[in-house]
Amino acid sequence: MQRFDASKLKTLGVYTSGGDAPGMNAAIRAVTRTAILHGMEVKGIVQGYVGMLNGEFETLDLRSMANVIQRGGTILRTGRALEFHKPEARAKAVEHLRAAGIDAMVCIGGDGSFTGAHALWKEHQFPIMGVPGTIDNDIAGTDVTIGFDTAVNIALEAIDRIRDTAASHDRLFIVEVMGRDSGFIATDVGIAGGAEEIFIPENPTSIDQAIDRIKRGMERGKKSSILVAAEGHKPGRAYDLAEAILQKAGFDAKVCILGHIQRGGSPTAADRILASRLGAEAVEALRRGECDAMTGLVKGAVVVVPFDNVIGVKKSVAPELVSLLRSLAN
Repeated sequence: MQRFDASKLKTLGVYTSGGDAPGMNAAIRAVTRTAILHGMEVKGIVQGYVGMLNGEFETLDLRSMANVIQRGGTILRTGRALEFHKPEARAKAVEHLRAAGIDAMVCIGGDGSFTGAHALWKEHQFPIMGVPGTIDNDIAGTDVTIGFDTAVNIALEAIDRIRDTAASHDRLFIVEVMGRDSGFIATDVGIAGGAEEIFIPENPTSIDQAIDRIKRGMERGKKSSILVAAEGHKPGRAYDLAEAILQKAGFDAKVCILGHIQRGGSPTAADRILASRLGAEAVEALRRGECDAMTGLVKGAVVVVPFDNVIGVKKSVAPELVSLLRSLAN
């Protein structure tokens, strides 16, 4: 990680960026209240990098943090700013930040958000600490990200309901969950929901393998099955899987795409606690003069990890979890 002179740290900025994740508000609350505890002023940056470019800031205080810990989404809102990829746009953002009197920031988001934060340090030495907030759980340097636990539980509740229908009608269901480049949600939901098979990018499953697993279940008297698929780069891929299974085996698979319902809703206790711990530590790290890094949770302990060890680093589902799912489905 990098270091800066924190002796003049008076005003802290905080923003959320990228996809929203349940627990982001708990992180904003922890950042704001911890900073105020230490005598700092806090300014929220509206819509992340979009707000930086437009100079949209609002003062956050203890009162504005009341009754937000249980809310989903992000009270600061979030957005994606393609313009921020340009060096001149980042320079403009720093001008707005410094004009607003902001001395350092906390970025709550994922890999793309951290890439922007990292650039602000490298190009302008603007101190930033990251807090990992993404339902995909695909950020290296932390065992779990804010929003993941909530997304898994939302998807699991849906699968439990679908299983009732599947059992009642002797049906095969393919449930599609979020996860463009990672299968963390699909794997955890598959294990917890008793799925027969999962389709994830880290450990590809062929249609023939899935069909064989379904048939083995039928041979021992199983009347219904649940398959879980990560959406991958093409949301709706579950329909392609269902068509392939129909063509190859004649099984009529019903499709349920959970989509964005996994992002919304009140965060679980686990996500609220995680967000509170990581948000508070982000402020403490900045007070120590640490920056260009991310707070994370490793083996139950809060750690600070340099962005160089996080950005662009692939985090994959543990193979033993996939093996566990398949052995329990036999």
